[in-house]
Amino acid sequence: MREKEEFIRDFNEAFSKNDLDFILNSMADDIVWNFTGEKTVKGKEEVREFLIPMSKVETLELELQQIITHGRTAAANGRMKIKEPSGEIKSFGFADFYVLNGMKSPKVKRMTSYVVAIKEQQK
Repeated sequence: MREKEEFIRDFNEAFSKNDLDFILNSMADDIVWNFTGEKTVKGKEEVREFLIPMSKVETLELELQQIITHGRTAAANGRMKIKEPSGEIKSFGFADFYVLNGMKSPKVKRMTSYVVAIKEQQK
């Protein structure tokens, strides 16, 4: 179970580093990625096209709060703070649910993402 948890952690960290190669290599060719309430992206080529604009976004913080794995499923939730190319800083919370295509050397076959903008709390 530890290996899948590390896989999900590495997968999320790849998003924060804009590591498109790692992200795509971690997905099945027939990946289906559902952004709840927004859109569904199907196949690696659509994922690549979808992620290209994100390469200009700088991640300032990534906080993974939970990673849960069971069999061929996994979930992760957390918070990110990003800097847009315009200089605008945004924060959001996320929860991602994964279906993996196998137990050994898994790849993400289906992914459902919930993303919510959040206001930064004053410290």
